[in-house]
Amino acid sequence: MWPLAHSVAMRGVGAVLAASKSFLRRAFACPTFIPAAIMCLLCIDPGVADEGGVSFWLPGQYGSYAAVPSNPGWSFESTYYHASASASGGVSFARGGGVQAGIKSPSDYFMFTPTYTFETPILGAQLALGMTLLVGKNSTAVNATLSGPGGATLSGSRSDAVIGFGDPSPAASLTWSRDVHNFMIYATTGIPVGFYQPTRLAALGLGHWAVDGGVGYTYLDEKAGFEASAVFGLTYNFVNPYTQYQSGTDAHLDWAVSPYLNDKFHIGAVGYFYNQISGDSGAGARLGDFKSRVAGVGPQIGFFIPISDWEGYLNLRGYYEFDAKNRLDGWTAYVTFSIEPPEKKKPAGSPR
Repeated sequence: MWPLAHSVAMRGVGAVLAASKSFLRRAFACPTFIPAAIMCLLCIDPGVADEGGVSFWLPGQYGSYAAVPSNPGWSFESTYYHASASASGGVSFARGGGVQAGIKSPSDYFMFTPTYTFETPILGAQLALGMTLLVGKNSTAVNATLSGPGGATLSGSRSDAVIGFGDPSPAASLTWSRDVHNFMIYATTGIPVGFYQPTRLAALGLGHWAVDGGVGYTYLDEKAGFEASAVFGLTYNFVNPYTQYQSGTDAHLDWAVSPYLNDKFHIGAVGYFYNQISGDSGAGARLGDFKSRVAGVGPQIGFFIPISDWEGYLNLRGYYEFDAKNRLDGWTAYVTFSIEPPEKKKPAGSPR
């Protein structure tokens, strides 16, 4: 089951704030302005990785049952995602040659993922194709900004907000099941057609293409009442044509552990590790080849809900983020509801 909820998320933090012409004339006419600006640049903790401090992969989007095959046919997943992301004034963000500090960027997204699972095996695996569509709101506030050489300079605060569509994310997966062991490989990409403007603080798209792929494993013992899942992947980011900034390659691991309390209810823990393994580059990465990382951990609870002949599942999970470097962090939460067709009954005498 592709909980893509993939999407995108927390996209578009950080754009250079424009100052008025009169302000620039007064600022550069001041004999102490240039030394003060240099001192500000030296005092700010250098830059953010993954342009604007965000990434294509949404950490935590894979949870329990990540590698368990779905029943053949159409399935549908809807996810509400909330993130209270921020970074202190001691952390700076690079974009378009500018430096920004003191960022708050809470986001609320609704993601809908229809997926079709084929009945005919491919290489002994079950093929599933899905597409995640995203609509949401991103609000971004900056407390201080210092632009790079030749750019406008402004100190102070400014906020921005946008409501609209994000980048759609098609995906494909193959899953194998062997008794209590389940395996998966997946691939997905982000199509940069969501709301994005390089001069806006808030955005719902990345502004560039990105591809992601990885492997997953789920241990599911229904008799013992125990489940554990882990999904590892890598993200490659293409150059942003608007800013000539290329984010580095990202590695991520989502995990979940959950015992059953009964056949309709389970509770457990979830977490993720996210680490950028290569630095940012391109003409727009003027502050260096920075790398980012973050980790998160929290509780989860899940309910199995029969809906007529369909199989429904509701999952709630939350993450507290820590060990963040060159990246926004805070609390994140997912509320996911999915339905899939019932398992087809096999003719009498056929193998299970």
